[in-house]
Amino acid sequence: MVAPRESMGKQMRRNILVDIERQTLTLFEGPRSRLHYPVSTGLNGVGELGGSGCTPRGRHRVRIRIGEGCPVGTVFRGRRPTGEIHDAALAARFPDRDWILTRILWLGGCEPGRNRGGCVDTLRRFIYIHGCPDSEPMGEPRSHGCIRMRNLDLIELFDQTPTGTLVEIRGG
Repeated sequence: MVAPRESMGKQMRRNILVDIERQTLTLFEGPRSRLHYPVSTGLNGVGELGGSGCTPRGRHRVRIRIGEGCPVGTVFRGRRPTGEIHDAALAARFPDRDWILTRILWLGGCEPGRNRGGCVDTLRRFIYIHGCPDSEPMGEPRSHGCIRMRNLDLIELFDQTPTGTLVEIRGG
């Protein structure tokens, strides 16, 4: 999954590869790996069906970027900052909450019938790359279908990932 080099004087395209089996995310610039992170994908494994709690496979694009400039640990509900910053006291008050923190890269599927449209639509399933509490493990499937990252890793990735960036999710 390497983007072709663009004409002289332009930057090479960036794209992201999420490897389900390795629980990693890699940002590529052209053929070169630029950044590499541990992640946590769906506890229920891979799958495209809405309501499954699975991480969808295939080609996606970053459709919407949310949270630019928000402090680390900003809590999002319904893709909007709540005004809260995640800490141990807040986590203790809401122990069962699926925390979406710091930034959101909202994905849309590119493959009709696989991850776009109908009951398999990644965008309508609200599948994101997002931050989570530092207490959550990385490198093992634990999410509700999204791709979780450490907050500081996500900020670094977010700052280099414009809307439209291709995201390939493989494995499983």
